[in-house]
Amino acid sequence: MFGRILRITSWIMAALLLLAGIGVALNWDLIRQTALGGYHDHDTVAPALPAGLHRPAILVFSKTNAFRHVEAIPAANELVRAIAARRGWSVFVTENGAAFEPSILSHFDAIMFNNATGDIFTPAQQAALRAWMESGGSFVGLHAAGDGSIPWPWYRERVIGAAFVGHPMNPQFQPGLVRFEDRSHPATRTLPARLSRTDEWYHFQRSPRHDVHVLAVLDEASLANRKIFGRDLSMGSDHPIAWWRCAGKGRVFYTAMGHRAESYDEPAMRAMIAGALDWAVGREAPACP
Repeated sequence: MFGRILRITSWIMAALLLLAGIGVALNWDLIRQTALGGYHDHDTVAPALPAGLHRPAILVFSKTNAFRHVEAIPAANELVRAIAARRGWSVFVTENGAAFEPSILSHFDAIMFNNATGDIFTPAQQAALRAWMESGGSFVGLHAAGDGSIPWPWYRERVIGAAFVGHPMNPQFQPGLVRFEDRSHPATRTLPARLSRTDEWYHFQRSPRHDVHVLAVLDEASLANRKIFGRDLSMGSDHPIAWWRCAGKGRVFYTAMGHRAESYDEPAMRAMIAGALDWAVGREAPACP
C-alpha cells in the first residue's frame, strides 16, 4: 500500500513539475522581462531615415527590453501619426536604439518614448540623447517611459524626475479621478478641471513637484484599491500624474497615464498628447532657457 501511495505521489509531483515547466516555457518572455531583469540587447547598426523627412519631425521610440505594452504601443504610434499628418509634420517610428546618434538626432525636433522600457541604450547612445536634449531637443514620455526600468540615473532624475514604486493590483485597471490643476499649458489647455478615467495608476516614491511643473494629479480617494500584494502605495494628497520640466534647453513632458490601447481613443488623452507635441516641437510657450 505504501509503495502504491509513493508511486501516485511521484506521478502527481512529476505532473505538477511538467505543468510548471510548460507554464514557464509559455511565459518565458514575460518572466525574463519582469522578474529576471529584462533583456540587454543593444542595437549597433543605425536605421536608414525615410526619404522626404522634413521639419518639424518627431522620432517615436518604443524599444522594450523590459515589460512590453503590446496593445498600447501600436495605438499610440497611430495616434502620433494622425496628429502629425494633420499638422504636416514628419514622423519616424523605430525600435532601433542605434538611431540615437548625433547625425540622426539632428533631423528631429522632438522624441517620444512610447512605453519604452529596460536597458535600451549603450553609453554612447545615452550620451547622444543627453547632448541632444540639453542643447534644445524635446522629449515626450508616455506611461512606461517612467516605470523606472531604464537603468540610467540622468534619465530617471533629470528627464522623468520621479521614482516609480508600483501600481495597484486587484484591480489593476480601475477608474480614478484626475484633476488638471494647470490648464495654461498646451497639453492641458482644452481639458476639463476634473476627469474620471480608467487606467493602471502609477505611484511614485514621492511627489516630484519640487522639480517639475505639475499639470495633473490623481485623486487617490477615488481609487478602489491602492495596494499591491498587500503593500499600500499611497502618496497622499499630492500625486502628480502629468507634468513638464526642462532638461538643459530641452523641453520634457511626461504623463504616467496610457497603459491600455483604449487610452489613445479617449478625446482627453488625444488632446493632451497633441498639445504636448505642439509644445515639444517649439510652437508654443513656455520655453526652456
